[in-house]
Amino acid sequence: MKIAIIGYGKMGHEIESMALSRGHEVSLKINLDNRNELTAENLSKIDVAIEFSTPETAFDNVKTCLLAGKPVVCGTTGWNNRLEEAKSVMRSCDGTLFHASNFNIGVNLFFRINKILSQQLNEVGGYSASIEEIHHIHKKDAPSGTAISLANIIAEEMSAYAGWTLLPETTATREGEVPGTHSVLYSSEQDEIILTHRAKSRKGFAVGAVLAAEFCVEKKGFLTMDSFLGIEKSDKKC
Repeated sequence: MKIAIIGYGKMGHEIESMALSRGHEVSLKINLDNRNELTAENLSKIDVAIEFSTPETAFDNVKTCLLAGKPVVCGTTGWNNRLEEAKSVMRSCDGTLFHASNFNIGVNLFFRINKILSQQLNEVGGYSASIEEIHHIHKKDAPSGTAISLANIIAEEMSAYAGWTLLPETTATREGEVPGTHSVLYSSEQDEIILTHRAKSRKGFAVGAVLAAEFCVEKKGFLTMDSFLGIEKSDKKC
């Protein structure tokens, strides 16, 4: 495949390395200095775009790719308030948008484990939940998109948090060059359960992003990591 990388920072470089190792070609690289090169003409030369930029630029980047008729994989977080608008653009041009708050395969299985556990604890009753996340000092959004996804999963399954988009006890720490650590604590009067996912490097995110690009290039509609993992079918009408 010929890939465009939109957001050519540390993550973009990692994605490029992974894409090349899997036999793909990176034909277009966009950063803040050459955003004017993100045009329909340049996008016509690629098969799929991978977008890891900033919350302020993500929507416009995604929209440009969709209007150019190119599938786009977006891993930028902090712009969910415009995701429905992006889906509307996707539907209008019969396009493909693969969106995830985290492309690490382990994290997405971590999501699934928390979903199952929170379902069971809700049946038992008497448990509260809290989330702690730690990221590097360069991460612009806090709490992370992954923490928000975890909170939404728990809120869907535990009646005590119905209607919440972020759990009351969610903490975000920014320190050093930590790639990403997420812990969920379930606590009752009798015991507590702590689940933790700790990323060792950006490589895990890059692998997932490139695999997502390979997965979506022949598909239409809105896709997620659940679609990729076969946990649930993609909803082409959403």
